[in-house]
Amino acid sequence: MRGSLWEMRELPTNVVRTGIRRPGPKRGRLCLLALAVALLHSAEAKVVEAQAGATQSGLAQSGQAGAGETPQEQEARSPQAKISNGLLQVTFDLPDKERGYYRGTRFDWSGVIADLTFAGHHYYGPWYVRTDPSLRDYVFTPEGVVTGLASSITGPVEEFLRDDGSALGYAQAKPGGTFVKIGVGALRRPDGEKYSPYRIYDIVDGGRWKVQVRRDAVTFTQRLVDKGSGYGYLYTKTVRLVAGQPKMVMEHTLTNLGRLAISTQVFDHNFEVLDGQPIGTDFTVTLPFPAFATKAYHTEFGGIDGNRLYYTKQPGDNESFTVHIGGFRNTAADNDIRVENQRLGAGVRITGDHPLLSEEVWSIRSVIGAEPYLQLDAAPGETIHWSYTYVYYTLPAKK
Repeated sequence: MRGSLWEMRELPTNVVRTGIRRPGPKRGRLCLLALAVALLHSAEAKVVEAQAGATQSGLAQSGQAGAGETPQEQEARSPQAKISNGLLQVTFDLPDKERGYYRGTRFDWSGVIADLTFAGHHYYGPWYVRTDPSLRDYVFTPEGVVTGLASSITGPVEEFLRDDGSALGYAQAKPGGTFVKIGVGALRRPDGEKYSPYRIYDIVDGGRWKVQVRRDAVTFTQRLVDKGSGYGYLYTKTVRLVAGQPKMVMEHTLTNLGRLAISTQVFDHNFEVLDGQPIGTDFTVTLPFPAFATKAYHTEFGGIDGNRLYYTKQPGDNESFTVHIGGFRNTAADNDIRVENQRLGAGVRITGDHPLLSEEVWSIRSVIGAEPYLQLDAAPGETIHWSYTYVYYTLPAKK
């Protein structure tokens, strides 16, 4: 089993590393040569590469690494990158199978935002107090929300899943065979049980990660070809800040490198914890169309009034407020959602360039998630693109 290797071609000030080993005397000359090569690279683009071995342990095989950690302990071991355009300051937790903040097998490892600050407001960050590997998803405790390893993540993170709720190739894989989660890698199917996004699967091949950091942008690239399942891809996500505006753009490119067609849904969870304020009557969600609920929901916590979702009560322990939204048209113009806190006077508008497949708003006391779902299809050799734009803003605060 090969360990994780991070190749720092340059040491940018906006990339934060933890636990860097000092080179021994035998490697001194090699390090000097590497430094000389690094100086030849452009000062504008900073590159970090993560080399994944042919096999990876994953959390399940490594003794549930990170068990019982607080978010602060997760961040202390995680490599990070910081970018800014003067208005927005954004901190990312970078993918790393040994020290990364998130090492579960549910969510895409790229674009994990530890913190985003605008006008003194913090939009993303931990929504739980610690992790517990024995948990499926999350539970409420006297100390706060505790999550399983699959859910211990922050920011506008994404998950790829098939229309039946499983992953690419899972239904076809026999026990011991492999299937694929985009943004994670090739995973091993352990038995005949139904796929669960909350289960931690062994990572057979995490592919090859490359992270490029600039002053106002980060680009994540993962390349994976899994011959066992027949799926392969080159996946690129660039998160960039627009000059002179409180705007963040998240651009995706997916090229199918496998022999099988890729047909998958992707949804953005958008874990928002605006200034750590409890989710309740100060929050509203606004849509560009008259909305209705497609499933029953807990009306004691709120409801829908035209194009606006509102709260009448704060969810308590073991309570959640989830609304599956209908009423959108088959146009990208309806892939548009605003989340605002009237008391804080802060909000975010999220727009996408693809029509919605579905949409929901999920919330518990500590976090709200506006979740757009898209359908993606790529034939072998085909390249597809999609993007989201986030605009952060202030409004008159209510006293």
